[in-house]
Amino acid sequence: MDQFVLNLIVVGATFALYIGIAIWARAGSTAEFYAAGQGVHPVLNGMATGADWMSAASFISMAGIIAFGGYDTSAYLMGWTGGYVLLAMLLAPYLRKFGKFTVPEFIGDRFYSQAARTVAVVCLIIASITYVIGQMTGVGVAFSRFLEVSNTTGLFIGAAIVFMYAVLGGMKGITYTQVAQYVVLIIAYTIPAVFISLNLTGNPIPALGLFSNDVSTGAPILSTLEGLVTDLGFKSYLEQSDTTLNMFLFTVSLMIGTAGLPHVIVRFFTVPKVADARSSAGWALVFIALLYLTAPAVGAMARLNLINTFYPNGVDGQALSLAEIEAGQDASGADLEWVNNWAKTGLLTFDDKNGDGLITYVGNADANELTVNRDIIVLANPEIARLPGWVIALVAAGGLAAALSTAAGLLMAISSAVSHDLIKGQINPNISEKGELMAARVAMAVAIAVATYLGLNPPGFAAQTVALAFGLAAASIFPALMMGIFSKKVNNVGAVAGMLAGLLTTVVYIFLHKGWFFIADTASFSDADPLLLSIKSTSFGAVGAAINFAVAFIVSSITKPVPANVVELVESIRVPKGAGAATGH
Repeated sequence: MDQFVLNLIVVGATFALYIGIAIWARAGSTAEFYAAGQGVHPVLNGMATGADWMSAASFISMAGIIAFGGYDTSAYLMGWTGGYVLLAMLLAPYLRKFGKFTVPEFIGDRFYSQAARTVAVVCLIIASITYVIGQMTGVGVAFSRFLEVSNTTGLFIGAAIVFMYAVLGGMKGITYTQVAQYVVLIIAYTIPAVFISLNLTGNPIPALGLFSNDVSTGAPILSTLEGLVTDLGFKSYLEQSDTTLNMFLFTVSLMIGTAGLPHVIVRFFTVPKVADARSSAGWALVFIALLYLTAPAVGAMARLNLINTFYPNGVDGQALSLAEIEAGQDASGADLEWVNNWAKTGLLTFDDKNGDGLITYVGNADANELTVNRDIIVLANPEIARLPGWVIALVAAGGLAAALSTAAGLLMAISSAVSHDLIKGQINPNISEKGELMAARVAMAVAIAVATYLGLNPPGFAAQTVALAFGLAAASIFPALMMGIFSKKVNNVGAVAGMLAGLLTTVVYIFLHKGWFFIADTASFSDADPLLLSIKSTSFGAVGAAINFAVAFIVSSITKPVPANVVELVESIRVPKGAGAATGH
């Protein structure tokens, strides 16, 4: 069967499943739209959280970043997994006990201030929109190759699918759709990884195969890869090249950004009890670990296969010729059609600069004749390894599932912040439930349109764009949540001042390096030559968080103390027993 037709069948079947689930689980009330009626089983909620959490950055981009960045990019793994543990231990049970539907609602009530609630809404929208850009980037990449359409058309198709099941089903529809999406994405990620690990090392478990011997050389696979990349003039795969300061701050930024991301936090509002919030957090960690333990192996093995493809006779031998690429196979008859297919998307380019008829892949930018976008590595991996067509189609469906599941969760967070916290909470408290539900759906539709527009010109690879969103959440939302739960001294004025200080400094630092409103030509600095020491824009969230904490405590110390009833509220939140029903709806 033709690969294109196979892709259409598999991707179309998964989309039909998602839309069918959304129709079955259609939200009929605000409680179902915002929190799935707080009746989701912990195991299912853990699976949905895993899908919500493992975005296009995790599925599509992270292994690509690791494939080309090596040791330095291990911070993505440490930050994202460590941050989830932080979220599960320090925030999830307490926020569920508080009994509200949204993060801004908690901040508004804890800091007894509508201004604090409004600022939290602004912080949430900025971080979430930035995050959604990364998801839409991943959607465009997947569609452009596997459905053979342009990146722009792919974005529009993805936006339409998200609109159909997110706007219709709300959190209830999204939750059960994400359960299906998790099953699709984890199967799609692990099956090709198992095949490739078997081919290269003889070990069917990719995480163990990474530390096994290469069957063709008998040497450890990481040593083989290290030798190849250094011989070709690329930076070392196994040694640190980034500064320790930047790696530390980047890891911290990802960790606390994880714990401050509203679309993940809101998942713990969908279970019946506090104990269920803890249980679903544990299950989610199990489901997340299945992919995160596999990702380093996928990245390393994909890089090894890529080098071997373009140097079929070893790096000391002749590189792949332009004639072989154009013919679609090398001298041994191995299929190279994937190179031409990805070249059509513009995400892989080759140019015989010196006219010798060969495509040289080396670390010297002036001599290099092959450019591979990081975001295509996982999606192209089955083709590079020459796996069966059904595996290629499955990976396409998995990549789209990962991007769409997280996009839906983020859009849900934006929608609830606008309709529930802004419109019902401040503009029109007497709005009917039907009116609030309509406002939530309109807000989500607008958010989808904005995210799609911004996704056309993202500020970086999917994982890099997502890292910026984590930095924004780390600098603004996480400190407010931590101080709201664990401090009885931070008052309303301090909380607002802290959030604004953390958000603004981080946004300005990012815009100075990535361009104002992500318009690249307006950037004053680059991450290769940052403004402050060696701190890149993706790492500044940790500094922004420190500024947030410092400003909040200083301002609180020179203004009115926290009222006694709020002190009592804070003490009651920290007792991990019993969970009241959501109030005020």
